[in-house]
Amino acid sequence: MQLHELKPSTPRQTAKRIGRGGKRGKTSGKGHKGQAARAGNSTRPEMREFIKKLPKLRGHGKNRARTVNSERILPVVVNVSALESAFEAGATVTPKTMVLAGVVESVKRRAPKVKILGNGNITKKLVVEDCQVSQSAKEKIEATGGSVK
Repeated sequence: MQLHELKPSTPRQTAKRIGRGGKRGKTSGKGHKGQAARAGNSTRPEMREFIKKLPKLRGHGKNRARTVNSERILPVVVNVSALESAFEAGATVTPKTMVLAGVVESVKRRAPKVKILGNGNITKKLVVEDCQVSQSAKEKIEATGGSVK
């Protein structure tokens, strides 16, 4: 047997040429645009399976706001009832005095940002400075004669 006597056992398959007139117009069964619609495309099947498994949006988990703005420093939450038990009447409440009183812990040896919420009751007159204060907390503090700056 010589090389020129070899013949293939199955006939060679040629790709069907589409988009040359006839029954199939416009996109010729290739969908719209994209890699698969171009001439000469032959994506490797293993790559296609790999691409399908990749997440479409990275870093956007269940709560997008928390994952995207992860550098944002959120304030430490303190309730009005905690101020009631930690401070005497007429005291000035700042993040520094809260750290000294043990209401909040310091972050990197600094007093953290603090937000006061209106959970609980307050009877003492307090002066609140340099803190974010919710509307209900502000009303409760001002009702006892205290002030929010």
